Amino acid sequence: MPPSRTWLFFALMLLANYLIMRTLFPPTGESIALPYTAFRDEVAKGNVEAIYNQGQAIEGRLRKAITWPIPGETVPAPPGTSKAEQRLREEPRTSDTFTTVLPTFVGAGLEQFLIDHKVEISAVSIQTGSNPLVTLLFGFGPAILFIAFYVWLFRRAQQGMGGMGGLGGIMGIGQSRARRYDQESTQKVTFDDVAGIDEAENELIEIVDFLKDPAKYQRLGGTAPKGVLLVGAPGTGKTLLARAVAGEAGVPFFSMSASEFVEMIVGVGAARVRDLFKQARDNAPAIIFIDELDAIGRARGQVAIGGASEQEQTLNQILTEMDGFSGREGIIVLAATNQPDVLDKALLRPGRFDRHVVVNLPDRKGREAILKVHTRAVPLAADVVLGEIAAATPGLSGADLKNLVNEAALLAARREVDAVRAKDFTDALEKIVLGPERPLILSDADRERIAYHEGGHAILGLVVPGADPVHRVTIVPRGRALGVTYQRPDDDRYNYPEAYLRAKIVGMLGGRVAEEIVYGTRTTGAENDIEQATQLARSMVTRWGMSERLGAVQLAPRQNAYLGAAGWGGMAAERPYSEETAKAIDGEVSRILAESSAEATRLLREHRRELAALAAALLQHETLDEREILAATGLPPAPALPTRPIGR
Repeated sequence: MPPSRTWLFFALMLLANYLIMRTLFPPTGESIALPYTAFRDEVAKGNVEAIYNQGQAIEGRLRKAITWPIPGETVPAPPGTSKAEQRLREEPRTSDTFTTVLPTFVGAGLEQFLIDHKVEISAVSIQTGSNPLVTLLFGFGPAILFIAFYVWLFRRAQQGMGGMGGLGGIMGIGQSRARRYDQESTQKVTFDDVAGIDEAENELIEIVDFLKDPAKYQRLGGTAPKGVLLVGAPGTGKTLLARAVAGEAGVPFFSMSASEFVEMIVGVGAARVRDLFKQARDNAPAIIFIDELDAIGRARGQVAIGGASEQEQTLNQILTEMDGFSGREGIIVLAATNQPDVLDKALLRPGRFDRHVVVNLPDRKGREAILKVHTRAVPLAADVVLGEIAAATPGLSGADLKNLVNEAALLAARREVDAVRAKDFTDALEKIVLGPERPLILSDADRERIAYHEGGHAILGLVVPGADPVHRVTIVPRGRALGVTYQRPDDDRYNYPEAYLRAKIVGMLGGRVAEEIVYGTRTTGAENDIEQATQLARSMVTRWGMSERLGAVQLAPRQNAYLGAAGWGGMAAERPYSEETAKAIDGEVSRILAESSAEATRLLREHRRELAALAAALLQHETLDEREILAATGLPPAPALPTRPIGR
């Protein structure tokens, strides 16, 4: 039952409700006090239906309700009447019942007068006013209904999640919001729908086999892993891979994001975890998939903001539930994250998420397989070669490739063609990588400066050994840039030599150097180039040991392989070196940038004529591809980096 103080609240609610109802809806059935003359007038009009007489007082019922006193008229009061009674007498009221007092000098002719006007003379008192039961229901009914609803809701809550103190049952707050995918009711997803991540698929085949035939492993005492953690960059297909496991095994698949567990009310997340695992047990064998596990699985004790208590309770409940079932029950928990470094160690110990499957970005062959999957329902023109598109998209994830196919299809539909052409894919890739074109009107002087700026990048991309090939240059504003030089490697890179990194920095500074050579001034257009060059030079010094002065010493926090810097022990602001070392780092970064700028200046001065020719071509055509760039400059593609085996 509710606490005792709740009943006081209910009583005050009833009283307030009654007063409000009396104020908003005053009773209209109370008798009005008529003077005798007004009574005779109503009788003469035939409006009096019946009367009851006792002594000098008469109670009566009218055929038609009247208002008395007439608004605006003053009713004289007998001597000795209080002001409150006078106000009551002067307040107009409407009713079909009345009372009056007979004057002592009225003769016996009143009876005949009433009979002549067909007035019923009764010996039974006429009931005046409204029914007391109706008044009670009208005044207290809404409050009584509200209290009854409250009691019903409270009892339903007590029947819900007991550990929640009743919160679990109120409107499903503590119920799991996991989405269930049944292979019969939804489109079945199998490994045929997942491409480009064969290594991850091979790791999960054993889980599929166990769900299909658990006796095969149990006869030798083996059990399936309780938890499998999918680790990879955003868009690599972790969720799709989890659904494919459920599709191949033919079992129910419960999917839920980790952020959906956590609510403002402490304890809701733990209740939802319990409900989710209960649903899985009731439908075993089954798969539970928790996306973005780091939302609730962060290492405990590091969260210093509000919500830490709820996050820790939810995490503790997940650990408890995973300890509470064995591998023989046929329940496997899959989870995905792109921040494995921040997860609590208790999650990763044996018996919980002890198997880690890394889902990497696809290589060239994998990208081609992904494109084949996403173009099944897309009509392709004869000039489309998926292998060439795969070669042109290094670093793109499966989600990026799906978006590329969709953008190309939308462009083809906008151009009213019957099939998606290679040009549509090229334009879609430029839109994704370079940004959409924006209608910005530039002066001739600005266009010329931008042409020389982008020409500086392109020329260095052609003459610096080991530089990535230049595939397109444009002075059409795209995204936040006024012009773009698009360089991409011919193949995927997994290891970067120092010479290649130096070549990238030289190319990044080419735009600023070209402006200085041609105009002798500097502008703000090189802001992004300088930022990227500085970050790359600092990484060379602090992370990769490419400084003779500082040597092979780690001076920067270890980076998350998928999202970037993770910080020193979770605190990115900490710095485990002295001020002298910090000065040395800054000096080495400045040296690398200065040497790269000097190299860019030397090369562009040597190729001043080619720079002017490329700028003129850009001013005329605005956008040039690789073939047009080579034709305008007369330069060959950049030579490859020299390779020399160790010891020679």
